[in-house]
Amino acid sequence: MADIIVIGAGLAGLVAAVEAADRGRHVTLVDQEGRQNLGAQAFWSLGGLFMVDTPEQRRMGIRDSRDLAMADWLGSAAFDRAEDAWPRRWAEAFVDFAAGDMRGWLHGMGMRWFPVVGWAERGGGFAGGHGNSVPRFHLTWGVGPGVIAPFVDRAMAHARDGRIDLRFRHRVTRLDMADGAVTGVAGDVLEEDDARRGASSTRAVTAPFAIATPNVVVASGGIGGNFDMVRRNWPRDRLGDPPASMLSGVPAHVDGRMIDTAAAAGAEVVNADRMWHYTEGVANYDPIWPHHGIRILPGPSSLWLDATGRRLPMPCLPGFDTMATLRAILATGHAHSWFVTTSTIAKKEFALSGSEQNPDLESKDWRMVLHDRLLNRRATPAVEAFKKRGADFVVADDLDGLIVGMVTKDEHVDPARVRAEVAARDSQMDNPFSKDGQVMAIHAMRNHRGDRFMRTARPHRLTDPRHGPMIAVRLHVLTRKSLGGLLTDLDGRCLGADGAPVPGLFACGEAAGFGGGGYHGWNALEGTFLGGCLFSGRRVGRSGAL
Repeated sequence: MADIIVIGAGLAGLVAAVEAADRGRHVTLVDQEGRQNLGAQAFWSLGGLFMVDTPEQRRMGIRDSRDLAMADWLGSAAFDRAEDAWPRRWAEAFVDFAAGDMRGWLHGMGMRWFPVVGWAERGGGFAGGHGNSVPRFHLTWGVGPGVIAPFVDRAMAHARDGRIDLRFRHRVTRLDMADGAVTGVAGDVLEEDDARRGASSTRAVTAPFAIATPNVVVASGGIGGNFDMVRRNWPRDRLGDPPASMLSGVPAHVDGRMIDTAAAAGAEVVNADRMWHYTEGVANYDPIWPHHGIRILPGPSSLWLDATGRRLPMPCLPGFDTMATLRAILATGHAHSWFVTTSTIAKKEFALSGSEQNPDLESKDWRMVLHDRLLNRRATPAVEAFKKRGADFVVADDLDGLIVGMVTKDEHVDPARVRAEVAARDSQMDNPFSKDGQVMAIHAMRNHRGDRFMRTARPHRLTDPRHGPMIAVRLHVLTRKSLGGLLTDLDGRCLGADGAPVPGLFACGEAAGFGGGGYHGWNALEGTFLGGCLFSGRRVGRSGAL
């Protein structure tokens, strides 16, 4: 019998397991994938962490505080349901953590951060609404692999000492219960598969298994790789019908199965209709998992058009308000949109999500970072590869050629509309006063040293040949995160429909909506997914109830 079984060897599960093992508890860590997938989704991430009032911020002249971060969080979350009581308490606890122990705890394990703090999700235009008032996106040196490394090392040390038992290719299909309390788990041992990390693996069963335990932690992730589940939970009242086609920002094993399994054992699932999907996805020319999409993390300067060529309304600017932009795109009746931009903008403002798209940052090679991002006359090698090989990219010497390429890829594009939108935008670029909200935002962002240095190109006309060739990018909806999940208290105990804990059942990470069944509310502030896995895994692993 194990003291604790943790289901899921991603970041949240690793943190919960090592923190519990540090307390002398014997932990069995099970995962349906193989050893090569240790760390799960977090491995593929850019490694961004939401932290508050840090030395990195202060060195950049950024004034931040716990109170400002909390106000931004609540304005973004827009909690509006009775079941948001626990999510709000988790949100408050997390912001305290992000402004308090978080950096020191991670720094003590050897984690470091890129010196330029990023400004993600800048908001919808109102001080009391969605968005970060200041830059808070701390990019981990080593990106996703750099985030999971300390916890993988700790788990391996505990495994050598016999405190953690690692069981890969074990898929849990049932929680065993007696008198309403957890007594163990049961499921299938899957056939070994040496598929590369992230690729789909076989589901052939070789044997059943059962393990007795009084404590189970569900850390199995969300639903982003399961399009059927995404569509079933889609918030139609807020966004309309789900898109007919989507790309996936997570591997297929992010299937949401354990959320339903825990619910069958009596755990309450809340806010299942809250989810976070990006609008800047492009098809990966070299896919690892099914429908593999990569997100462009844009700076503010690209012109954003809908499928017909009409400019998206405010506040739908690159990097500002993900949910408002998703709503605006889907309201057109199409599931895609377009960036129209220049090579100068792409070089400075296009970053690609995923550790595999950022080898300079993953390898922690400063010389490569300086060469690829500052000294090189072209965009990063990853962006250049997509320009050449990506099915969604059009590159042309002038606007006429660009429009021909766009129409070839997308019959919905109206050439006259594209020309008119580009002309209107360009007419404001030489006006130091400007009534164009995006142009004003570009000038404002360059007041931030980090943006001016790394992320915002000098303002210019899209048709200026000195900044060519021109580029158009067809953008798709990219599934990513569940914002709802298993309802938990601040110890991570799963709560039933009556609000009482289900004895012996815990949850953390995305399966628990990163805490409490959805501590983001309706909107995320970025860096809060990895941060939520770290925080909720630590809370559960250190809980006196476990």
